[in-house]
Amino acid sequence: MIDREAAGRRLDQYLSQREDASRSAAQKWIEDGLVTVNGKTVSKSYKLSEGDMVEFTRPEAKPMEAKAEDLPLEIVYQDDYLAVVNKPKEMVVHPAPGNAEGTLVNALLYHLDNLSGINGVIRPGIVHRIDKNTSGLLIVAKEDKAHIGLAEQIKEHSFTRKYRAIVVGNLKDDMGTVDKPIDRHPVNRQKMAVVQGGREAVTHYCVLERLPGFTYVELTLETGRTHQIRVHMASLGHPVMGDTLYGGGKTEFEKKNAKILKEQCLHACHIGFVHPITGEQLSFDAVLPGYFEEVLKKLRRMS
Repeated sequence: MIDREAAGRRLDQYLSQREDASRSAAQKWIEDGLVTVNGKTVSKSYKLSEGDMVEFTRPEAKPMEAKAEDLPLEIVYQDDYLAVVNKPKEMVVHPAPGNAEGTLVNALLYHLDNLSGINGVIRPGIVHRIDKNTSGLLIVAKEDKAHIGLAEQIKEHSFTRKYRAIVVGNLKDDMGTVDKPIDRHPVNRQKMAVVQGGREAVTHYCVLERLPGFTYVELTLETGRTHQIRVHMASLGHPVMGDTLYGGGKTEFEKKNAKILKEQCLHACHIGFVHPITGEQLSFDAVLPGYFEEVLKKLRRMS
């Protein structure tokens, strides 16, 4: 039964948060007639009233299995145990309900001869992730022993990951550290947030260049929480350029260049680790993608 606090909210928003699902998944359930309010089907935009009875018949889960797809993939390095790839912006890392094709995993299954099975058939080889709209370097395990060794390095914070970003506004200090715990947002389940009692999250930043209305920075992750850089920079009042989920995208420059940005201007530029089998120290760098360089050029011309 809908209480006073939930009254006035859209049905799809309420359902996505109640079921801890994406907004699009909730909308599909409503459109498929799986959701009723007071015994009747209604539209996804229905505004709930106090006392409404919302009933949801969850569809049967369909087993998923990732399929190999001949998708473009830049393999920076590979041997018998692991690979390092440069993920393009707008590519999801692994399949999920409603997004079963076109992912990095689909490409990996086509281009690599083997992948570790620790994370199951949907996430083979995936040791760590970056967001769909973040480009850059990812390490992939080709067999289980290598996967375990890499995962242990991440857990021990000995895995080096550096990012480049353009953030909104002028950062006060040239260098700094954000040490704020992160957990799921208490209201919007699609977001993360700085939450007291959340999981430890530490990000180090260094200013590379000050630009009109923005700052070009390099960020080093000490931990690897979901959306960590995006949440931490927003908590300083300097959201990542184009990141509408965490407060970016509001300046005139961002609005004018929205088609170039396509959400956050964030790139995983460096990765370093000890090879889990040979013990060799490895490090790799990825140049900035075209969209990022274009944004920098435009800002520099404004200086």
